[in-house]
Amino acid sequence: MAKSIGIKPLGSRVLIKKVEAEEKSEGGIILTSSAKEKPQIAEVVAIGPGTKDEPMQVKVGDKVVFSKYAGTDIKFEGKEYTLMNQSDILATVN
Repeated sequence: MAKSIGIKPLGSRVLIKKVEAEEKSEGGIILTSSAKEKPQIAEVVAIGPGTKDEPMQVKVGDKVVFSKYAGTDIKFEGKEYTLMNQSDILATVN
């Protein structure tokens, strides 16, 4: 069983932690913070129980791609997370 972080999503909501953006471009150019894109890949850290109409399709530990402007950013115990509806997750990453 995964360790609880103190935030338990309700319904079909998912709590994610964004993966850090790469510091270099594919060509090896070091990017400044303003040139880096906002990461859209994250790791699922907690999930709700799902609902009758929307069962959970992701699990804790999954890497996911999510909609660019989805969710609500949360700062909890010094760490940053995003809480979003499962429907805002577009795909899982292997």
